[in-house]
Amino acid sequence: METAVHIENLHKSFKLGFIPKTKKILKGISLTVNQGEIFGYLGPNGAGKTTTIKCILGLIYPDQGKIELFGHHHLSLKAKAQIGFLPENPYFYDHLTASEFLYFYSQLFLIKKNEREKKIKNLIQVVGLEKWADLQLRKFSRGMLQRIGLAQALLNEPSLVLLDEPLGGLDPIGRKEIRDIIVRLKEEGKTVFLSSHILQDIEMICDRVAIIVNGEIINQGTLQDLISEKILFTEIVISGVDIKELENMGEPFSERGGRTLLRVRKEGDVERVLELLRSKKGKIHSLIPRTETLEDLFVEIVKQR
Repeated sequence: METAVHIENLHKSFKLGFIPKTKKILKGISLTVNQGEIFGYLGPNGAGKTTTIKCILGLIYPDQGKIELFGHHHLSLKAKAQIGFLPENPYFYDHLTASEFLYFYSQLFLIKKNEREKKIKNLIQVVGLEKWADLQLRKFSRGMLQRIGLAQALLNEPSLVLLDEPLGGLDPIGRKEIRDIIVRLKEEGKTVFLSSHILQDIEMICDRVAIIVNGEIINQGTLQDLISEKILFTEIVISGVDIKELENMGEPFSERGGRTLLRVRKEGDVERVLELLRSKKGKIHSLIPRTETLEDLFVEIVKQR
């Protein structure tokens, strides 16, 4: 596959404090993002995610290393013209409406006057803000602001969209709306580089991920490569059986409304539970094998560091 982002041996340090001391933020980052994929860049706060994105954008300069975008040097005009960016905490002119906000930025992108209205209307539709196109941004919710920020990032029809923590601070509905937009961008052939620490969302939409901890990439690859498919335990929700009869078969996790959630770690014990239910004429409400998740992998890596 053709490469959208290529980073090789990237280092970045900052001088901090009243008596400046050098602190290494990035310690030899190397990664490749393929064209047309959603790439998740994961790490705890302070790991170096935003610093990496700022280096890609040319907002700060690395001490060492190479960055290429679509085969061009990341500071070249050919590279910059293909980027759209949504920062973690974007700034908005609160008293502009959504349409006015996009119109202002369309002028900065030198979009022709006869194309602006159509493009703005289309982008507002893409991010689902048709009903609020004429509402001032100061009246927008956090999720709505994220969506109008994403619309601004798409004004120049970029091939690469960089999103820094786009899901942070959103409620479940807002996160789903942003996820749906990101998936739609991929369907249109765009490449999405997404930094986040909300692992459930990343697991849903990303083709590949890289995990950065303390300025170093610890692991990267497809989710299938990183996450074991081995069954860790099986969760069984049952009723009609005395919990005491389940001793030595599993761990009663919780009881509610006459139902017991049982966590069974041995495959043979699953069969024993089912046989007991049949003999006692109990009822099984659900049986879910639990494999390793991205969150399990992430927590294990961070603890080891």
